[in-house]
Amino acid sequence: MKINVVGTSGSGKSTFARQLAARLNVPYIELDTLYWQPHWQGTPDARFFEKIAAALAACPDGWVLDGNYNRSRPVKWREVDTLVWLDYGFTRTLYQAVKRAVQRAVTQQELWPGTGNRESFRQSFFSRESIIWWTLKTWRSNRARYLADMANPAYSHIAFVHLRSPSQARAWLQSLTPGVACSTLKE
Repeated sequence: MKINVVGTSGSGKSTFARQLAARLNVPYIELDTLYWQPHWQGTPDARFFEKIAAALAACPDGWVLDGNYNRSRPVKWREVDTLVWLDYGFTRTLYQAVKRAVQRAVTQQELWPGTGNRESFRQSFFSRESIIWWTLKTWRSNRARYLADMANPAYSHIAFVHLRSPSQARAWLQSLTPGVACSTLKE
């Protein structure tokens, strides 16, 4: 059970990935936690890839990996056997990104333990690093990329599960038997 949950920011991949990991009783690994350092500094790629490899190696029997980070594919997709793509409509994804940004700005919750990183209204709505701007900018390109990946022979070892709505995602999650082998995790 080596699963990567992907989708545009705001699609709900972290919530879904946590639920999936709990359902399958395997560790949940969040790429954002491995990437982000204090003061919104990213981890350099070489170190980031080492951290991903170490996290995956620590759980040889399976895991649910949450996140895109396309440049990390050579590391994370080496062992992935299932990719779950939350491919919700643009309006829904944008709505969820805005709602999450407002909630995080109001609550000022630390996003990744030990980083001190918190979202503010200014950062979320009036910055080039805005998660909302990122959602607007990446929704279409993410769709094109994952559609191409599904047809790419280089990824034929990966079972793609393409979920187009939250209700479809809930139904798929509920259809899984805890402890099910990845070979049966097909759309």
